[in-house]
Parts: sequence; C-alpha cells; structure tokens
Amino acid sequence: MKQSPSVANSLYDLYQQLNLPVDLIQLSEGFTIFNLTEVGFQLPYQSKPFRPNYYSFLFVKDGVGTYTIDDYTFQTKPYTIYFTNPSNYRTFSWKVITEVYLLTFDEVFLKKYISKNIFQEFSFLLTEVVTPKVVTLEFYQSIEPIYLNMSQEYRSQSPVKYQVLGHLLAATLHKIKDYFFRQYNPIDEGNRSSQIVKSFKLLLEKHYQDLYAGVAETVFRVQDYAEDQNLHPNYLSNVIKTKTGKSVSTWIIDKTITEAKSLLQHSSLSIKEITHRLGFSETAHFSNYFKKYVGVSPVQYRK
Repeated sequence: MKQSPSVANSLYDLYQQLNLPVDLIQLSEGFTIFNLTEVGFQLPYQSKPFRPNYYSFLFVKDGVGTYTIDDYTFQTKPYTIYFTNPSNYRTFSWKVITEVYLLTFDEVFLKKYISKNIFQEFSFLLTEVVTPKVVTLEFYQSIEPIYLNMSQEYRSQSPVKYQVLGHLLAATLHKIKDYFFRQYNPIDEGNRSSQIVKSFKLLLEKHYQDLYAGVAETVFRVQDYAEDQNLHPNYLSNVIKTKTGKSVSTWIIDKTITEAKSLLQHSSLSIKEITHRLGFSETAHFSNYFKKYVGVSPVQYRK
C-alpha cells in the first residue's frame, strides 16, 4: 500500500497542521465559512501538502494565488470560484488576499441538512478535477449575497442556524450546478476519464491475479482499495457507485464470482484449493457465498 498523506478531517484539523489560527472555526456540524482576511496569513503564504476529507468552495472576489492538485496547478484571481472535494494531495499559496471567502462542509452535513440522496441530486460533488472558473460579474453578484448570508448566519447564536445554512448551501449548489455542470454526466466520466475508477479497476484485476498466484491471501476490502489511492473509504464508495452504477462491494462480489466460475469450469483445482485461491478461509464459507449469488453450490456448478 502507498504511504498515507497528511489527512485533514476538517478545516480545524488542517489549520492546526499548518499552524494557522483556529479561533474562527466552530467545532460542530461539519460546516465552516469565513473571509480569509480574518485568518492572518503571513503573505506570501505557501501551504504544505495535505488531503482533505471535506468539500470546499473558494469565492475569490479580490485575491491572487494558486491551488495545486497532483500535477494540476490553477491560478486564482478576482471573480474566481473554485470547488474541491475529498480527493488527492493538494497545496495552496496566496500572494494577495483582499476578499476571499472559504466555505467548507462534509458529507455528514450534506446528508443531514440537505438530502440523504445528495450525490444523486448533485453528482458534480464527485467530479475529480475542477478547473477554477472566472465567472461573469452578473453571476458573481447573484451568488455573493448567498455566501455572505451564510457567513452571517454561521456567526449567529440562532438555534436553527444549521438548518438555515443547509438551505443556503442547497441554493448555492443549485446555482453552481446550473452554471458549471449543466452537461456533467458522472457515468460518462466514469467510462472515459475518471482516474479513480481506472485505478480501482486496475487494482481489482491485479489483486485477483495475486490471489490466484498465492501472492495475496485475503480478499481486499473497501478500506484496502481506498488506501491504495489515499482516499477515504466513504469517498471512494461514493465515486465508484455514482460513476459506474455499482458499489465497490458489488464490484468485489462480481469479480469473485467471475473468477470462481472460471476456476470451477476451466481448472482441475479442487474446491478446497479454489476456496483458498480466492481468499476464503473455509470451504463452507466459500460454498455458501457462491450459492448465495449464483443459486447453486460450487459442486453443482462444476457438474
């Protein structure tokens, strides 16, 4: 497995890792928003590499800097809107910060305050590399009051502030979806250009080759496939499900059954040997697993 990068489960975690002030960040509900002028960056500022487990929007009304994700470096300048999600290493730098709002939120917040089916309604949240876009003045002026209202509400003591913030964030997501992602199709991205999907399928294939060769002894779990790409398991699961139509677990089951059928039909290995080649510890477990998904036992299938 690859070595895990520095991971930030929240903006609070990230700022602690970067030795930045955390006074403005409220440790509840997985949501933050504030103007970066309030953070106290010593400019020019260059961050260390990190990987977030949260989503973010950057609204740059007036500021200059760069964001780098893997091999992609993007310039930010006035009237830039930039979206990022929980994937891959990244760094950021700032030369000028005059008015730049950072909005962050996690999956729990999205599902609690907007929709349990958030990724069906806003599938763009799982797109892998989004180029920052300098938007029209008209569009920026339409979205600015929303994030300013969020900032004001975030600082309030209202007992329903997170419900209000959920509605305001939903409005933001609808406007971003319409402006940036009107033609976005996650299945198309999964078929053509998703590096996460490609890497997952390659590792899935290699792992079963390793099982057959005796190099590996147990079937990988979702956690193992996520660690290979330095991703959170929930995020990998959401990406694979949204962009292929099948969950990681279903991919693993389908691959296991396909390999089992092939070995039963085209090899002279005993069922006990096949059991161990596919990472099962007990023949009874393998037989029950196979019958559950195929409808007949391995012995019956081989006849």
